[in-house]
Amino acid sequence: MVLGVLLGLAAAVAFGVAALLQALAARREATARRVDPRLLLRLLRHPAFLAALALNLAGFGLHLAALRTLPLFLAQTAVAASVVVTALLSTRVLGHRLAASELLAVLGVCGGLVLLTATAAETGTVQADAGLRAALLVAVAAVGAGGVLAGRLRGAGGASLLGLVAGLGFAVVAVAGRVLPDLHPAALVADPVTWALVAGGAVAFLLYSTALQRGSVLTATSTMVLAQTVAPAAVGVLLLGDQTRAGTAPLALAGLVLAATGAAALARFDPAVIAAARRSPDEAPDEAADRDADRVPD
Repeated sequence: MVLGVLLGLAAAVAFGVAALLQALAARREATARRVDPRLLLRLLRHPAFLAALALNLAGFGLHLAALRTLPLFLAQTAVAASVVVTALLSTRVLGHRLAASELLAVLGVCGGLVLLTATAAETGTVQADAGLRAALLVAVAAVGAGGVLAGRLRGAGGASLLGLVAGLGFAVVAVAGRVLPDLHPAALVADPVTWALVAGGAVAFLLYSTALQRGSVLTATSTMVLAQTVAPAAVGVLLLGDQTRAGTAPLALAGLVLAATGAAALARFDPAVIAAARRSPDEAPDEAADRDADRVPD
């Protein structure tokens, strides 16, 4: 259990740094009018995005290892702590000073994680039956379709909805990672769960990158964090046998709510805007004007 939590927190560090770099890179590209896979190709031109990609891959490996030993509600909450990393890093790199409410949100995430760690029962690998394998593939298709529809919305509403759908895609990744029965290469290639994991991660990554262009990190990340934390937790408890220690279910629920709320509150950081303001208040761009001017034509 302790090793799994440490692996989850290490993944959170990788994801937290990657979020900062990914947001900065996404804001340097023209805003697409719809969800466009070519956005990822354009982002590859930015060293910050390449570094974010490498960190995300490293974080995924650590996350996958944590998923093999932890209940989903604990593993996903540990990963949600990545927003704490992004917040604290912004104070060092971007010179942003945390407000009292933001410090409370940091304490909320940490306190929630402590409660969940104390109440979680030991768990093991779960075998996926044919129905669950099919459900994961259907879920990936649904996330893709939902992302296309959400991509038609503009502004904060579009960013929020894209973030939510991206979070559901990352939820598919978490559930798939938990139920993978065998990590040998030959078995992975032949297992539909692997393809659901890869496809779900790719779609979610594209949707989140698009959401970062549509609005602030608050609107994009808060809904993503909630979806990727709460949805897998529910699946784990209802379908995969995740349990808390006897008599601690109320504390575990309180920990999940506390951590998810704190993570959503901390998702308000917009690294691109903070960095621009740090360079010079006169040079900070008007986000709305820039986005309208930079739209990619149909």
